Amino acid sequence: MRMSKLFVRTLRDDPADAEVPSHRLLVRAGYVRRAAPGIYTWLPLGLRVLRNVERIVREEMDAIGAQEVEFPALLPREPYETTGRWNAYGSNMFRLKDRKGGDYLLGPTHEEMFTLLVKDMYASYKDLPLSLYQIQTKYRDEVRPRAGILRGREFVMKDSYSFDVDDAGLERAYQAHREAYIRIFDRFGFDYVIVAADSGAMGGSASEEFLAVAENGEDTYVRSPGGYAANVEAVTTPVPDPVPFENLPAAHAEKTPATPTIDTLVDLLNEAFPREDRPWGAADTLKNVIVMLRHPDGSREPLAIGLPGDRDVDTKRLEAQVAPAEVEAFIEADFAKISTLVKGYIGPGVLGSENASGIRYLTDPRVVEGTRWVTGADVDGSHVLDLVAGRDFTSDGTTEAATIRPGDPAPDGSGPLELARGIEMGHIFQLGRKYAEALGLKVLDENGKLVTVTMGSYGVGVSRAVAAIVENSHDEFGIVWPAEITPYDVHLIAAGKDEAVVAEAEKLYAELQAAGVDVLFDDRLGKVSPGVKFKDAELIGVPTIVVVGKGLVDGVVEVKDRKTGDRENIALGQIVARLTVRLPASAVS
Repeated sequence: MRMSKLFVRTLRDDPADAEVPSHRLLVRAGYVRRAAPGIYTWLPLGLRVLRNVERIVREEMDAIGAQEVEFPALLPREPYETTGRWNAYGSNMFRLKDRKGGDYLLGPTHEEMFTLLVKDMYASYKDLPLSLYQIQTKYRDEVRPRAGILRGREFVMKDSYSFDVDDAGLERAYQAHREAYIRIFDRFGFDYVIVAADSGAMGGSASEEFLAVAENGEDTYVRSPGGYAANVEAVTTPVPDPVPFENLPAAHAEKTPATPTIDTLVDLLNEAFPREDRPWGAADTLKNVIVMLRHPDGSREPLAIGLPGDRDVDTKRLEAQVAPAEVEAFIEADFAKISTLVKGYIGPGVLGSENASGIRYLTDPRVVEGTRWVTGADVDGSHVLDLVAGRDFTSDGTTEAATIRPGDPAPDGSGPLELARGIEMGHIFQLGRKYAEALGLKVLDENGKLVTVTMGSYGVGVSRAVAAIVENSHDEFGIVWPAEITPYDVHLIAAGKDEAVVAEAEKLYAELQAAGVDVLFDDRLGKVSPGVKFKDAELIGVPTIVVVGKGLVDGVVEVKDRKTGDRENIALGQIVARLTVRLPASAVS
């Protein structure tokens, strides 16, 4: 490919809506162009990279015996209604009607379709195990599409499903996919971690995420010195032992005017009600937070969360607990409808399904029997001291909704947790029999008895991988593609108008192509300066840059390693052989 013919327009300035490096650089380097919010057009350079990502995924899926299929993106309502996901997906799903009034959707994921396909074709244990996959465009109506192709409304995904007669077969399929994913992400060339994950609305037993390490990633995960790693949604709080409370003082309400926040309350407690053993802290208070749950059918339900006052509610953790409901703010209009709630002074006295407000009340796992708290007295300007869990109040259950902090103990006892950020790139589930049960996928076992098939679900964000690679591999000048992902193996530059330079560059271009090397040849003679060509080469990010220029008088060309910046002069007669040695075997046909 010649730059003079390539359909590309590089930009010197960042796009106005760019928030992360991958968004900024992929647009500037001419890989993608925005078509609408969360929707992008893939240009020739970008499509070559995307196809390389797809190739790696296909090779590793095929290697474990998975077979590729392709479903339509336009899907009927009925299978999703049968599993409950027509409503469960809520506003995240694109819905439409045909000219006859029939309901359809643009597929956000295809569990139902895979299940029904296998049900339609297989009926015996002899047909299993089976693994099927597809690489296809998905659609989700993101509330806030952002970060370019990292979080869009249309995206390419690899989703695969395993089908087995029993749980032992599912475990084997899960491990085979896990190992294939390790090979895939190793070949992508970025840093990643494997973390325990919450299955959420997908259901199932085991669940793990593959996260690309990125400071600006949307996902927070934790890790410990002993090797524990999990997405924050999957972290469980070590539950303290119950505390004896027979000799504890009775609860008593005290005037605490002008203390609507935890900080103001702690200051007043230390001033007006000092403790003998130590100062009061935020962890001694019980904060009661009200949120509103919006269910897929549109109904709204208030929910109260009781947690230590030194913690906040982590919305993502809470949403993982209440999925498929969405968490919304409890606004002034909601407070106005429930007169028993005194904003800033809410206590357990009015909370709970059977109490005055009728609001379901869930508490943090640290709120165990016998723990003493200072909390709202349900009266403006008053709090209750020495309120004891299990003696003075109970909840409707517990929930993992509090923020995780550095230094918190790992659930497995492997040490203090530290927090890091990442981009979700892959997610593997042991789905079990949820979808097979709902859709009637059964086969005859070796005893002639009908058994429900058990399934696994495994996804890779294919288009997202392009952005994640850039997030992990760029510098101040532009993208730095790994060898297996790059759109071209070599970026050849003719640096000058001299006829000898042009002729030698053309000759080298032909020789490299004949040797099976993919070459992007910047042949824009007389149109752009060498400086612009060099800047474009660094922005586009092909890992090997070859410059035919002033060194030609000495019979050499310059070869630059885009990643390290190292430069080497190589004799013309040796350049083709040297470059083919530098390239990975898969790049040379």
